[in-house]
Amino acid sequence: MSQQPDLDIIVYGASGFTGRLVCEYLQVQYGVDGDIKWAMAGRSEAKLKQVREEMGIADAVPLVVADSADQASVKAMVGRTKVLLTTVGPYQLYGSDIVKACAEAGTDYVDLCGEPGWMHEMIAAHSDAARASGARIVFSCGFDSIPFDLGVYYLQQLAAADDQAPLNRVKGRVRAMNGSMSGGTLASFKATMAAAGENPELVSVLMNPFALTEEFVGPEQPSGLAPLHEDDLDSWSAPFVMATINTKNIHRSNYLQGHAYGADFVYDEMLLTGPGEQGEAIANAVASDKSMAKSKLQPGEGPSKEERDNGNYDVMFVGSNDSGYQVVASVKGDRDPGYGSTSKMIAEAAVCLALNPEAASGGIWTPAAALGSALIDRLQDNAGLSFQREG
Repeated sequence: MSQQPDLDIIVYGASGFTGRLVCEYLQVQYGVDGDIKWAMAGRSEAKLKQVREEMGIADAVPLVVADSADQASVKAMVGRTKVLLTTVGPYQLYGSDIVKACAEAGTDYVDLCGEPGWMHEMIAAHSDAARASGARIVFSCGFDSIPFDLGVYYLQQLAAADDQAPLNRVKGRVRAMNGSMSGGTLASFKATMAAAGENPELVSVLMNPFALTEEFVGPEQPSGLAPLHEDDLDSWSAPFVMATINTKNIHRSNYLQGHAYGADFVYDEMLLTGPGEQGEAIANAVASDKSMAKSKLQPGEGPSKEERDNGNYDVMFVGSNDSGYQVVASVKGDRDPGYGSTSKMIAEAAVCLALNPEAASGGIWTPAAALGSALIDRLQDNAGLSFQREG
């Protein structure tokens, strides 16, 4: 690294909706004079000062001016910190030069990316530089994909504790999800669709569950694109909107861990809608819902504090192996997934990197493969998540 960092974490995009929540969490959880030295970053110093005052954040929190379109300012920002946390998406529009700068400088990086096409490009372009510099680049540190990626990791740990072989079949099933979608998530979805329209090759990446596992291609996976009745769960299931990115990250986690879940690992992710005719009707309604494509929600827009605080989610994971062993676990969050919980998850991922330099070597990682149990512990201790065995 060309200069010694004077900060542990810089939050880039601190004046945006999610960035504000991240800064608020860091202020409450870690203060200013504690073990974590953090700063707020964005394009406008005046806007950063205004946000710092509005959020009641201490004046002692430094402000860093940087613009993703100005590579010199990005390099200067990256050089000041151990971990760069960015909430500025869509990442395919505003993130490429930041990843490049971190990979070259040896600076750790976390984001909220749910854009598999862009991630595929970044892995190809910057993995070698990150390995050489020691930078740990960790994508998808929000609702996509921490609860799912770490949920599968946790389930596999339960099997190992029972002296069982890896669970080569896992179902992720969302039992409850209360809270509105992130405007940034929607913008990323629309940017990805626009990019796919201009580049037909990207469509094959988006459709491939192994798009992020580099040269490895595993067994055929369930599509998850149509409603189905699952006799073992006594429920109908519907397509889940985040499955496209979560499944790819989970297969990458398996790959990065030397196929710890098995080279024949099969994973799918759906939304449980209940039994009987009512469950079937709900599943069909979810499958035909086009509201995401038509939504006018913009980045920076989001729910009220009351709505965030009243939100929650509950995801069940059912795993089995060829010996007939089965184990069930859940991951639950105490805030709305898109904002309240996501802001806490990405903050804790950044803190986990800052405090655990030995957790992983340089490279482009997933949360589970890089941080595993250390991040699970932090999320349970600080961020309102629970990981529990069921049954």
